[in-house]
Amino acid sequence: MTIRLKQSAFENAKQLIRERCCVPDAREDWHDHKPARTAENRFIEEHGWAAFGKWHLAEDDEIAEHNKKRYKFPFGDFKAVHRCAVLAAESRAGQYEYTEIELAAAHLHGMLDELLPGPGAEEPRRVSSS
Repeated sequence: MTIRLKQSAFENAKQLIRERCCVPDAREDWHDHKPARTAENRFIEEHGWAAFGKWHLAEDDEIAEHNKKRYKFPFGDFKAVHRCAVLAAESRAGQYEYTEIELAAAHLHGMLDELLPGPGAEEPRRVSSS
């Protein structure tokens, strides 16, 4: 199994965060916020596999391209980057020693935390999940 950072997805996540297209949720929220299988399937039908891949920080190049199992470490819900997903990806990548992916997720984590409300901070734009 060869799991590698998907640079185009990493760039996509950074751009979405710069555009404040993110949800500053808590670590434990990913269980409730991650897209259901039906939502994943609908997204693939409407936008294709390449677009689906851009929502995952890594891929396993030993699994066929048109297989959801190929794509690893999701970071959002196809509308916005979720802080909870980035935290989950960072933690899991570290656990399995995928250093490049862990560092990418940590970078996104830092970008998101800079947007958290504080004195004089602009609130990140929340994207509706409907």
